[in-house]
Amino acid sequence: MDVEYDVIVLGTGLKECILSGLLSVDRLKVLHMDRNDYYGGDSTSLNLNQLWKRFKGEGTPPAQIGASRDYNVDMVPKFMMANGTLVRVLIHTGVTKYLSFKAVDGSYVFNKGKIHKVPSTDMEALKSPLMGLFEKRRAGKFFLFVQDYKENDPSTHKGYDLNKMTTKELISKYGLDDNTIDFIGHAVALHKEDNYLTEPAIDTLYAESVGRFQGGSPYIYPLYGLGELPQGFARLSAVYGGTYMLNKPECKIEFNDEGKVCGVTSEGETAKCKKVVCDPSYIPDKVRKVGKVFRAIAIMSHPIPNTADSHSVQIIIPQKQLGRKSDMQFIAFVSAQAESENPAAELKPGIDLLGPVDELFIDTYDRFEPTNDPSSDNCFISTSYDATTHFESTVMDVLSIYTKITGKLQ
Repeated sequence: MDVEYDVIVLGTGLKECILSGLLSVDRLKVLHMDRNDYYGGDSTSLNLNQLWKRFKGEGTPPAQIGASRDYNVDMVPKFMMANGTLVRVLIHTGVTKYLSFKAVDGSYVFNKGKIHKVPSTDMEALKSPLMGLFEKRRAGKFFLFVQDYKENDPSTHKGYDLNKMTTKELISKYGLDDNTIDFIGHAVALHKEDNYLTEPAIDTLYAESVGRFQGGSPYIYPLYGLGELPQGFARLSAVYGGTYMLNKPECKIEFNDEGKVCGVTSEGETAKCKKVVCDPSYIPDKVRKVGKVFRAIAIMSHPIPNTADSHSVQIIIPQKQLGRKSDMQFIAFVSAQAESENPAAELKPGIDLLGPVDELFIDTYDRFEPTNDPSSDNCFISTSYDATTHFESTVMDVLSIYTKITGKLQ
């Protein structure tokens, strides 16, 4: 604590650990502190006993649902896009050598009361019961265009400038009906709301990820839970000289007379620093609440019905199927951006698709975003995790903070 650091990072959530690793690789002197005695913060993975204690308080889990050590239950459940930004960061930093992954079996969509496999190729589109015969032909042509499209090869553009053409304009060229647009926009392109229709049509991330490996979906997942991710980046930081201190109470951020960060105090000692990175919980007077997420965690003794007995799937319920303003998604979880004060009612449509549930835990957490100007106080605050089932918004926040700190693009 008696050393002056370039950056002190508070909290060992995934965002903070990625930044700690990146900044250490840049040879900045980094001290990483957490008030908890474990890695992961809000994005940690819990064994069964820890999960039971968190949501049930007292008592022990019933023996029939298995041993505690067999569980790694993620508190922020998200899939990794196989060709997404998080995978690119993992490869760039070499953190992949600390982790093992598995491909996710499939991606499904709820449509007109039934669950269907999301078609991700022209051949799957032709076989999908989501569309009639003529609509399948039109959708097949659209998927073929997306698969063949290469941004740097004008011969694949068919005269369309996807940087200027909106998604709605592109889809209208293929004459697709509203039902097809609904599942393409929400279950294939993974947009939470419909404002994507008026934005440029260049986003082909899902199609790129499908081509990354042989499988039924564009997603992968750490074999032993998402809690492995922050630990992998923490190891990277340590390799490059980063210092870690867990179980440090209070962690009070200190400011000088000019209002700039000058250190962090814990247990009567102050470590000096030039900049601080932290999650919203460490500095509540510089953040504001922007929403809430509801989540149900279900323990079942069977695969989700109507998913071909898949062991790992995503099911997306587009907003129009429920009359909501934003989508609901689940993995082994049911998650939704809160639109009321009644989590049980909002999560019920997703829970009903699961079949019999052995144990159910309902979680609610507030989402925050920073309100400060980091160029004035040198305090760089991450935003809370959202209800999406992938890490794209998470990593974009990380890379934005990295650029603000270093002036460099990652």
